[in-house]
Amino acid sequence: MREPAWRRTGNTPDYRFSLANERTFLAWIRTALALLAGAVALDQLAPQFAPGVLRVLLCLALAGIGAVLAIVSYRRWSAQEQAMRHNRELPHSWMLLGMSVVVSAAALVVAILILLHR
Repeated sequence: MREPAWRRTGNTPDYRFSLANERTFLAWIRTALALLAGAVALDQLAPQFAPGVLRVLLCLALAGIGAVLAIVSYRRWSAQEQAMRHNRELPHSWMLLGMSVVVSAAALVVAILILLHR
């Protein structure tokens, strides 16, 4: 894979900031993988957890959110890196609020399904 053209522009940022940005990217990727693992686990290990259609929809939602998060995490890492290279303010990410809402909603749905299953 080629190096992006923007990496040859601006000034190379302090490596500590670049590495911190990379660690944040990797944390977001771990979260995306956890969402995917949750979808697979729900589908394969808990077939009686919810009615079939609802379980499949929940699995698809978790996997889809994981896929979107993986893509957005790269774009976020890139935008942060470019901002540091050009001494600009770091861009705001709507994903912080978005992921908080999505994870809260998923937790609420799972809690309701657990209560209904008993």
